[in-house]
Amino acid sequence: MTARTEIRHARVVTPSGVVDDGHVVVAGDRIARVGPTPSRPVSGAETVDADGRVLMPGLVDLHGDDIEHHRSPRSGARTDLRTAVTTADRANLLCGVTTKYHAVAFEDAPDDGRSLDEATALADELATEGYTLGDNRLHARCELTAGSVETVDRVAAEAGVDLLSVMHHAPGDGQYDDGEFERHYVEDRNWPAEAIDEVAARRDSLDGATRSERIDRVLEIARRAGVPVASHDDDSAASVEEMAERGVTVSEYPLTLDAAVRAHDLGLATAVGAPNLVRGGSLWDNLAASEAIDRGVVDVLCADYHPPSLLAAPFVETGESLATRVNRVTRNPADVVGLSDRGRIAVDARADLVLVDPGATPTADRVFVGGTEVVRTGPESAESRQPIPPVGS
Repeated sequence: MTARTEIRHARVVTPSGVVDDGHVVVAGDRIARVGPTPSRPVSGAETVDADGRVLMPGLVDLHGDDIEHHRSPRSGARTDLRTAVTTADRANLLCGVTTKYHAVAFEDAPDDGRSLDEATALADELATEGYTLGDNRLHARCELTAGSVETVDRVAAEAGVDLLSVMHHAPGDGQYDDGEFERHYVEDRNWPAEAIDEVAARRDSLDGATRSERIDRVLEIARRAGVPVASHDDDSAASVEEMAERGVTVSEYPLTLDAAVRAHDLGLATAVGAPNLVRGGSLWDNLAASEAIDRGVVDVLCADYHPPSLLAAPFVETGESLATRVNRVTRNPADVVGLSDRGRIAVDARADLVLVDPGATPTADRVFVGGTEVVRTGPESAESRQPIPPVGS
């Protein structure tokens, strides 16, 4: 007999609205029923009293590089791959993230703990692991160096890739002018000055024809893998137009409002950082997420470097409905990558669910992945009750 769970007395967030005092019934790995809470619990189901908390779909994060911090929690200190993937998985589940695209940087930056070998090892671990509780996937961040593109091509063929993004971090390109590039790498990433000069020279040496050829190759890799490609740090409407014409379908972290508006007008999905929204602005004085939301040009929020912000973001007041805000971290990102089975509370959808206490610091009290409970925290009022025997048994 298929196991059933009924979550009662919740504020159930569906793609189009909120069912106050609602209930959701899970049967196996699917949602079987959504509606107002009935007077009697469902017979034969384990019941969860939500006590007015918010029930929303499991979060879908398309860009979170926090796995690198689990792998190298401090400069010179490295955990083993299984520990890194396991702790990243559990930390994200505690933030309600049930589908995670780990943004792994394919670049040689030894002073930052990054290398093509390291990225390959993480990709291989994600492809073969069978021990995580959430759905963990690979977002390959491809710098436009020959080695990076070659490595991503090989990884896509051998281990698989789930999302690709085109990166080119160089002085004067994207979010860094010459001074900001050096300050970022010296102050924030503790690089020695000589290493910065070497990287800057190497990246500055990329001529237009070579850059174009490598972008085309990344797009071909994605085409063969059947996955979307995002452009990263678009700084103008012109750069968005160029990448859209090439076949990119996501503008990730546009730096200016003009870029975000143009991406929206061209039908690209526009993704910005949840920490940007929660903290009230960009760390680098680039486009504020709130400004882009006010203009109606944000489709997706990503955890970036801080998964708790992804859970907090739907509860930041933007003048929009709760359903609209929740869609940015659930349904919309799922649709961008073709995962139409999740990211929504609807009959027959995959039962990835998060019961949230939306207090001053939103917390995930219960998390279900494919109908299986994987996180249980919070007060006694959210505890389960054993199944009620069917009438007449």
